[in-house]
Amino acid sequence: MALTNRYKSATGSGTIAALILVLVFGSPWYRDWVTANYTDQTAGGWFLRLLAYPAWRFDSSDTLQNVLADDLRAILVVVLTALFLYLLPGSQLARARGTLSQLFAGWAAFIFAGAFAGLITTLVRSNPTLLSAFDAAGQGAAYGFFVGWIVGLATLGGWRGTRS
Repeated sequence: MALTNRYKSATGSGTIAALILVLVFGSPWYRDWVTANYTDQTAGGWFLRLLAYPAWRFDSSDTLQNVLADDLRAILVVVLTALFLYLLPGSQLARARGTLSQLFAGWAAFIFAGAFAGLITTLVRSNPTLLSAFDAAGQGAAYGFFVGWIVGLATLGGWRGTRS
C-alpha cells in the first residue's frame, strides 16, 4: 500500500524541502560551481547565485565569527522554516487540504525564515552594524521570496494540527 497525502504533515514536508534546499544549494561545492560558471548579469545566473544564500562551510580564510555566522544562518533557515510553518495559521484554518492557503503559508514561512536568519546572524558577525543587519534581512527575504515557492509546493496537501 502506497503512502498518500493523508500521512504527510505540512510542517514536516516543508521543513524537509527547506533542509534539502540548504544542504544542496548552500554547499561549498555548489557555491564554487556557480561562482565559476555564472555571473549576476543574467536572470538565470542571478537566480542560481541566490540559491546559495544560506551558504554553509567548514573552512575559510575568513574570521571564525563569520564562518560560524554563515553556518548558523543555514541552520536557522531550516529551524525557523519549521517554526513558522507550525505557527502560521492560514492553512490550519483552511477547510480543504491542498488549497492555495497552504502554498502561501509555506512560501511566507520561508520568506520569514530567510529574513530572520539573516537578521539574527548579523549579530554574530564581526563588526555588526544596523545597516548590515537590514541588508542581511533584505537578502534573506529576497531569497525566501524567489525560492520559497518550492517549500510552499511541498506543503500542499499535508495535514495540520490534530487529526480525528
